[in-house]
Amino acid sequence: IHHFTFFPFREQPIFSTRAHVFQIDPNTKKNWVPTSKHAVTVSYFYDSTRNVYRIISLDGSKAIINSTITPNMTFTKTSQKFGQWADSRANTVYGLGFSSEHHLSKFADKFQEFKEAARLAKEKSQEKMELTSTPSQESAGGDIQSPLTPESINGTDDERATPEVTQNSEPRAEPTQNALPFTHSSTISKHWEAELATLKGNNAKLTAALLESTANVKQWKQQLAAYQEEAERLHKRVTELECVSSQANAVHTHKTELNQTIQELESTLKKKEEEIERLKQEIDNARELQAQRDSLTQKLQEVEIRNKDLEGQLSDLEQRLEKSQNEQEAFRNNLKTLLEILDGKIFELTELRDNLAKLIECS
Repeated sequence: IHHFTFFPFREQPIFSTRAHVFQIDPNTKKNWVPTSKHAVTVSYFYDSTRNVYRIISLDGSKAIINSTITPNMTFTKTSQKFGQWADSRANTVYGLGFSSEHHLSKFADKFQEFKEAARLAKEKSQEKMELTSTPSQESAGGDIQSPLTPESINGTDDERATPEVTQNSEPRAEPTQNALPFTHSSTISKHWEAELATLKGNNAKLTAALLESTANVKQWKQQLAAYQEEAERLHKRVTELECVSSQANAVHTHKTELNQTIQELESTLKKKEEEIERLKQEIDNARELQAQRDSLTQKLQEVEIRNKDLEGQLSDLEQRLEKSQNEQEAFRNNLKTLLEILDGKIFELTELRDNLAKLIECS
C-alpha cells in the first residue's frame, strides 16, 4: 500500500537535497520522462512507528516520489550527476539529476545507509514474529517430547484411560499383598481427577497454541507466495532493465556528446558574454569621447567666434597702422623739406657770417 501523504509528527525528514526528478516511460520502458519542470526537494523520511524509511518529493501539492526503501533495492549511478533506482511497489524506475557529483554521492551514501537500516529492521521484525508465534513448551507442566498432533494433544480414549487401568491392574495382580483400604483408593481417585483436570487445562492451552501456530503458518505461506510472486516480477523487471541497459550505453554516449556540446556552447557563451562586456566598455568609452568631442566642438566654435572678432580687430588695426604709416611718411617728407630749407638757410647764414667776418677784418 503506497501512502501519498505523510504525518509530520510520525515521519520526520532526516536528509534533504535538490534534484531534477524523472520516471521511466511506462510504455517504452526506455526513455526518461521528467516529472518536475525544475529542481525540487527530495527528502528521506523515517517512520518511527512502522520503522520504515521512505523517499518523498513534492512538486507543489503533488507527490512525484513516494518510494519505500526495501533491502532488495539498489541505487545505481549511471553518470557523474545522474542516479536511478527501481521501485517494484510503484512499478516504476525513478531517476534523479543532481547539480554536482558531490550531491549524487551524498544521496547514494544515504540510500545505502537507510537500505541497511531497513534490512536490520526487517530481520528484527521477523525474529520478533518468530518469538511471538512459537508455542511455549513449558505450559504443559511436564516434559512433552512428542510432536504436536491432535492425537498427542487431546489423547486417545485408550491413553486417557491408561492411568486408571494401570492403578487398578496392579492391585488385581497381587490382591493378598497390595490391597488398599477404601479411603486410600478414594484419595488416589481424587488425585487422578486433579491430574486429569490439569491435563485438560494443558490440553486447551496446547490446542490454542496449535491453532495460533497453524494461523501463523498460513500467514507465512501467504507471505512466501507473495514474495515468490514479487521475486518473479523482479526477475522479469531485471530482464527488462538488462534489455534497457544495452541501449543505455548508446544513450550514455549520446549524452556524453551532448554534455561536451553543452560545455562548448557554455564556453562560447562565456566568450560572447566577455565580448559583450568589452563592447559595453567600448561603448561607454565612446560615449565619454563623444561627450568630450561635443565639449571641444563647442569650445572650438567659441574660439572661432573669438577669432573672427580678433580678425576684425586686426583688420581695423592694420588699417589704422597703414594710415599711421602714411601720416608718418608725409611727416618725414615734410621734415626732409624743412631740413633742406633749414640747410639752405644755415648755408646762407654761414656765408653771411663769413662775409660779416671778412668785413670786420677789412674794417
